[in-house]
Amino acid sequence: MRPVLSLALLSVLSLPAAERKAPMSLHDISLNTLDGKPQSLAAYKGKVVLAVNVASECGYTPQYAGLQKLYLEQKERGLVVLGFPCNQFGGQEPGSAAQIESFCQKNYGVTFPLFEKLEVKGANQAPLYQFLTAKHGEPAWNFHKYLVGKDGQVIQAFSSKVAPDSAELKAAIEAALK
Repeated sequence: MRPVLSLALLSVLSLPAAERKAPMSLHDISLNTLDGKPQSLAAYKGKVVLAVNVASECGYTPQYAGLQKLYLEQKERGLVVLGFPCNQFGGQEPGSAAQIESFCQKNYGVTFPLFEKLEVKGANQAPLYQFLTAKHGEPAWNFHKYLVGKDGQVIQAFSSKVAPDSAELKAAIEAALK
């Protein structure tokens, strides 16, 4: 099932990749959740978002536990973690949506929103990642994190090596939540 896109995004997608313009805000984008339901990211207006490309068979996969803990600790203050499965790095997310959901629930108790698989780099880069990477570069691997402010603009990016419980990430989230 393909993501649900606005007419504006559909017109952008009809352009060759080199001519596409990234959306102006995270809130301009709609995608399908992991269970195939359309979800506008405008639902997260006024929240701080940590967008992460995730994978089930990666050396960084244990970060799911830290992301879940961070989400539970900070969601009442306005943080939401959004997981975007991606199979572009070493084929480390080969599963179906149902397999991904089952894996995340069984192994990490994930309750933060997960979306359908997408491409985070290259010619078929999803509009979400066109936006996230426009000023902060493409992910080099799975579990790359983008911190997005309440206004829908990217504040900072963090490499896969930056753990969810790192002082660096926590300080940036704290500043964004104020």
